Order: sequence, then structure tokens, then C-alpha cells
Amino acid sequence: MSEKYNVFLISDSTGETLDRIFLSLKSQFANFEYNKKEYVFIRTEQQIDKIISECVNFDNTIILYTIVETKLAKYLSLKTDENKIPCFGILGNLILTFSKLLNQKASHKPSAQHVLDEDYYKRIEAIQFTMSHDDGKKTEDLDQSDIILLGVSRTGKTPTSIYLSNRGYKTMNIPLVMNQEIPNRLKTKEIKPCIVGLYTDAERLSDIRRNRVALMKDANLPTYTDLDSIKKEVEDSKSLFKKYSWPTIDVTRKSIEETAAAIIKIYDIKKNK
Repeated sequence: MSEKYNVFLISDSTGETLDRIFLSLKSQFANFEYNKKEYVFIRTEQQIDKIISECVNFDNTIILYTIVETKLAKYLSLKTDENKIPCFGILGNLILTFSKLLNQKASHKPSAQHVLDEDYYKRIEAIQFTMSHDDGKKTEDLDQSDIILLGVSRTGKTPTSIYLSNRGYKTMNIPLVMNQEIPNRLKTKEIKPCIVGLYTDAERLSDIRRNRVALMKDANLPTYTDLDSIKKEVEDSKSLFKKYSWPTIDVTRKSIEETAAAIIKIYDIKKNK
């Protein structure tokens, strides 16, 4: 049986960057068992002292941190050395290397990525647009979108749209429903947004829908979960995508992040044509 580790994540900001890096890191180790504790907005030596006093009460402790202020980062390193606690700075060497490469002095300002600049307001606008154009709402605004996602029910359109909006893309998603026409505007070659079709394996989709129906406690949806009906839905959607030459993504075994990355790649190709 593998040992269990106590991982302390220390950030001088919201901790979002560090948390994502840790998620990527731990995914590389199948037998990594751990307890995680997060500390955010850590900006004083007194706060560091308090965290260290907690760390020493645990075995197998590991500290990961994102602290950009040099003096505080050195203080944390000193205290962990004194207490023989493994400690790893995520951004320190990277900032130093970039500083040398760019021949610029880094600001070492916490939360610098959260400034209220043009990109920030662009993301907010994209999120608001995406939330108000979910699941086929306000299709008259098609041309205001950056990206339009199409797919049958439960192909991950909504969560992927939300993820994309957080990256600054105004995203509309439109469900493909049997015997219902798509908006005529989508059929024209002049449409500007990047249109992407999402599809998935019929059997997997059937399982997902059955689980959803069970949660909804609604037994009056026989065709929604019927495998033969789902197969036809999926094939019809793929035929539609092919008819209008829309790029497609098989989301069967893809995470939301992987699907979004593929969509952004398609968007960039279209934009740069």
C-alpha cells in the first residue's frame, strides 16, 4: 500500500493557477494518495509561520507554492529548509528565466493576472453572452457569436460553451432535435461564427441519458433513452455536419478541456484563413 502525503498549496493570490498545476501533476501518478490543504492570499511572514506550524504536525508533507514576491518566497524556502519539509516553487525559476530572456525586470506583483484590463472585460462579456444564449436561446443573435456548437442532447454543449466563454469566446449552443429544423441562417455560407458539430458514441450516450432520466425520475421519455433512436439521432447529426461541411469533434472520451482545446484550434484555423 502506498504512503499518503499531505500536500499544502500556498498562493499569494486566488490559488487558481496553483490548483490547476497540481491537478495536472497528480494525474501523472496513478497511486498518489494525498490530503490537500489550500492557503490563498498569503502575503506576510506571519502567515507563513502559521502554515509551517501546521505542517510540522504531519508526516509526508509536501509544499507547493506560487509566491511572486521574492523576499516572501525566500522566507518560505528558509523556513521549510529549517524544518526539512520538501518545498517547490512553481513560478520562481520560470519568472527568472523569462526576465533574462525578455531583458526585463519582473514586477513580482501578486494577482497581476487578475487586473481589470480589456481581456478581463472581454471574458465577462463572453460569459454573459454564452449564458443568455444557452440551449438554442436567442438564435437571432447567431452572427454575434464567435463559436456555435451543435449536437444532440447530452453531448456536452453547455459545459463546453461555459468553458470557452471563460476563455473569452462568445459561444452559442444549439441542440439538434429530431424533426426540428435548424435556423436557416446556419445554412448560409456567409455566416461568420465558427460552427462545430459535437457527436458521441450512441451506446455511451444512451447510458448518460438513462442516468439523467433516473435523476429526473421521469419514465415518460422512451425514445430519449432508446438505443436505436439514439443511433439514428447521432447518424442524422453527422449527416447534417457533413452536408454543410462543418468540422466535427467526437467527444466520446474527451474531457471538456480537451474538447474546448480542439474547438479553439478549429476557430483559429478559420480565423486565419
